[in-house]
Amino acid sequence: MAPAVILNNVAVNLSGQTILADVNAEIPAHQTTAIIGPNGAGKTTLLRVILGQVPFNGSVRFGGPDAPRRPRIGYIPQRLDMDRDAPIRVADFLCAQLQRRPLWMGLSGPARQAAGEALERVGAAALWDKRLGVLSGGELQRVLLALALTIRPHVLLMDEPMAGIDIAGQGLFCDLLASLQQELSCTMVLVLHELTVVAQHADYVLCLNNQRVMCQGRTLETLTVENLRAVLGTHLSLYHHHGPHGGHECGHEHGAPPAPARPEPPR
Repeated sequence: MAPAVILNNVAVNLSGQTILADVNAEIPAHQTTAIIGPNGAGKTTLLRVILGQVPFNGSVRFGGPDAPRRPRIGYIPQRLDMDRDAPIRVADFLCAQLQRRPLWMGLSGPARQAAGEALERVGAAALWDKRLGVLSGGELQRVLLALALTIRPHVLLMDEPMAGIDIAGQGLFCDLLASLQQELSCTMVLVLHELTVVAQHADYVLCLNNQRVMCQGRTLETLTVENLRAVLGTHLSLYHHHGPHGGHECGHEHGAPPAPARPEPPR
């Protein structure tokens, strides 16, 4: 499988602090890659490097036989800073990003159409007139996903997209992502803390710790007890998992999370 993103000796230093050092990784095209690691490992910074939002040493190249020189990259941030009391609708929020004229002049026809189609694609058409500040975590993630899809991305980056979504909602959201990936034939990269979600839905795993890539590879081959302990160490107990006794942040160690057999993705 050709890589979609190739990182060579990537290093990031901000205000004299090393955030990433000697990162070498290949993210496979048209598959889902999960990035895991303890807080402070540089996961979000790695996404920002791919986006070109932070200065770095080393190189980032975009591969694949049909890859454009600079692919369209969609991005869903870890959180959306907003005034939850502001009287802005989902329609206003989406169209504001898709049209040039200010909102007080009304929503343009093309922006309405693009926003409506994007919401329909993520199963959130009913949220069109809903106020942004009252959305649940799962609803807000669908709106942000809809916005990211308006550019028909070649690569879609998501920073902790499961945050604020309950266990049932996480499964539905992952199923939606799988469907969209098949429809759009795009590469998805997710920063995740939910190891069971990683085991069940990611094709490839990139493990960060101490500002470096500790291990990477196919999910079932990489999520071993030894690798998880090496990557997460004492942080392993803080990672979410969903076992026979439910989803929680446990105070004890477990082995690698169970993963049902999944068909190999198309090559």
